[in-house]
Amino acid sequence: MRAGAILSLFVLAGPCIPDISAQQFLVIEDFEGYAIDGLPSSWRIPDKRSRMMRVLPADHAKPNDYVKVVTGEGGKILRAYTQGESVQIALPRGDGLEWNVDQFPRLRWRWRADQLPEGAKEDHRNLNDTGAALYVAFDCDDWLRRPCTIKYTYSSTLPRGSLARYGKLQVLVVSSALESKGQWIEIERNAARDYEMFFGRPPPQSPLYIMVWSDSDNTGGAADVYFDDIVVLSEE
Repeated sequence: MRAGAILSLFVLAGPCIPDISAQQFLVIEDFEGYAIDGLPSSWRIPDKRSRMMRVLPADHAKPNDYVKVVTGEGGKILRAYTQGESVQIALPRGDGLEWNVDQFPRLRWRWRADQLPEGAKEDHRNLNDTGAALYVAFDCDDWLRRPCTIKYTYSSTLPRGSLARYGKLQVLVVSSALESKGQWIEIERNAARDYEMFFGRPPPQSPLYIMVWSDSDNTGGAADVYFDDIVVLSEE
């Protein structure tokens, strides 16, 4: 399915985007447009120093940390692997991301964790690894240019619903290895409501970027995770 297509269907069948009926939705990314074993070329690397986004270089993949498009059940999926390292790629606004949160407040995606860093805890700075995370970042007029960011995580140790706060970064555990691992899980969050819950006001109309994240550098462990079918939906 073509990313960026706004669709309104009464019945939708197929493996990519299940359980959507009689509602409007926008495909942000389904990874179908990329070559197998290649990079998701529409995505970018965040540069922490300049706060800019850089094009993914051809030699982006390293033995201990990489992302690549692989074959999954019924299509293509994104694999992220880290071993004592971290990897993150972002889809910026106006450079692949066209998401009006007022129109599409609900965010849905699928992920699978085959391995997560042992002992990692999002609420403990020295153990703050997250095998799989999806970030949504908004410009909130911070004088240090820090975005107001929600980090949805697949936690190694914390139960679903756990919260951790690091200034402008708000962490919410939406999947937990305490419940399941090694199987596909579909997550849906109302990102507009979550932003208001964390920051006390409605979000800006459009996020700065979304980001796929995996890290195991604090614990020295390993993470092997998969992402697919990032979709935003209108209100029910």
